[in-house]
Amino acid sequence: HNLSVAAAAKSYMLLAVGDALVAQIPALLVSVAAAMVVSRVGKESDIGSQIRTQVFGSPKALAITAGIIGALGVIPGMPHLVFLVSAGLVAWLAWYLGRRAQVAAEKPAPSAEPAPAANAEASWDDLQPVDTLGLEVGYRLIALVDTARQGDLLGRIKGVRKKFAQEVGFLPPPVHIRDNLELKPSVYRVLLRGAMVGEGEAFPGMYLAINPGGATIKLPGTTTTDPAFGLPATWIDERQREMAQMNGFTVVDCSTVVATHLSHLMQVNAAKLLGRIEVQQLVEHVTKLAPKLIEDVIPKMVGIATVQKVLQLLLEEGVHIRDMRSIVECLAEHAASVTDPAELARRVRIHLAPIIVQQIYGPSRELDVIALEPELERLVTQALTSPHGAALDPGVADTLSRDAADSARRAEDLGHPACLLVPDLIRAQMARLLRRAAPRLKVLGHSEIPETHSIRIGSIIGGTP
Repeated sequence: HNLSVAAAAKSYMLLAVGDALVAQIPALLVSVAAAMVVSRVGKESDIGSQIRTQVFGSPKALAITAGIIGALGVIPGMPHLVFLVSAGLVAWLAWYLGRRAQVAAEKPAPSAEPAPAANAEASWDDLQPVDTLGLEVGYRLIALVDTARQGDLLGRIKGVRKKFAQEVGFLPPPVHIRDNLELKPSVYRVLLRGAMVGEGEAFPGMYLAINPGGATIKLPGTTTTDPAFGLPATWIDERQREMAQMNGFTVVDCSTVVATHLSHLMQVNAAKLLGRIEVQQLVEHVTKLAPKLIEDVIPKMVGIATVQKVLQLLLEEGVHIRDMRSIVECLAEHAASVTDPAELARRVRIHLAPIIVQQIYGPSRELDVIALEPELERLVTQALTSPHGAALDPGVADTLSRDAADSARRAEDLGHPACLLVPDLIRAQMARLLRRAAPRLKVLGHSEIPETHSIRIGSIIGGTP
């Protein structure tokens, strides 16, 4: 290019050095990016948020950066305008952030709530309402309700409430969960209006292998019983899970154990869960479906208190109240002549007989029932329907309860529902008498058997099968 040797050498060296420096820029960027990723600490926020916080969160660091850029800008041969303008912008940002931090520090802290005086007067705020349905857990079970630790018990409980509403017929009250340090670490307790109705023990990270009756091997683990149904069970580690399933055990995780126990207790105590608020909400829901029917019956013909008592009597014996339209229609039919809730409940049961029988026996048309020996039936009927008041001999009542429990157990062992068939006059009294001795035994009256079904007496209480 017609240059002298000295000029050509100078141009070549400048271009060579410049090209080498430019070639290092990608490597520098890759190294800085790798250092940022490797030095990242924690997982609470994304890397972009961390870089923004660390680079622009310190006014002092920005001030030092502005000084370095300004010093580079005054070096001869450097692009002064670009460096000095950049230094000015960074210096202004450092001043702004420092000023904002100073203002925030000078702002007075919000005043805390004044502590109540030691001798303050009692008020209604000191009275805390009792939860209708509560679940207390030991500290080891807190992880089951902590979504941050993948606890799924809250979701299971929502599913339990939804299933209960679909099956039983009303929306149960919410379950309030709290930890209780007075409990053993792995113990949980179910409360109904402050009173304990159930208690169990669960071990997070382990599985409960329940023996439904066909498994014969003994599993390594902690032997216990299923808290919901009292079946023999064993707490096992995850590595024994597959082996237990292959040998006929039903294996469930810790959250499922607690949720299933809660569901069972809600079913058993459904009548106590149906308060006045739930009845009012149920009536309002049915009003949307049949407004004219509800308007004519409740509360014109039947008061809300009577409706609540009738529904509770049905639920006490495990009768679902999903078909509220039929229940209200039956109440409207008999309300003019009957005011006693127990008698209204009896007539509603007859009206719902097909549903009740299907709930017990399923689609079967032949009903395998338990019956009383005729002489025993006559004796019990006379005692329970005496004009001087029900007076059944304690010895007879004890023998009857024991024999009914044995008959129910034999029927279930044969795969049949445990159901006692008695005359209508004593059905309600017999149901109350046998409820504690044989809670799974259902008691039906003769008029509650639909015409489309036939009965077969499987066993007789007080006689031979």
